[in-house]
Amino acid sequence: MDTDELEAVIKPKEVDFDTLSIEELNEYILELEKEIEKAKQYISSKGKDRQNAEELFKK
Repeated sequence: MDTDELEAVIKPKEVDFDTLSIEELNEYILELEKEIEKAKQYISSKGKDRQNAEELFKK
């Protein structure tokens, strides 16, 4: 079984955009971009770990 299947799925909280100012919306976008970058780095790290494991077990 793949361990990725066991990890919890985090659902983002819903945001009422009608209540946010332009500045708050820009801040929200920046926060999301930071989270996206963290997720991309995590994906890259997991990919490297998987590749290392596959190389180890091929020997």
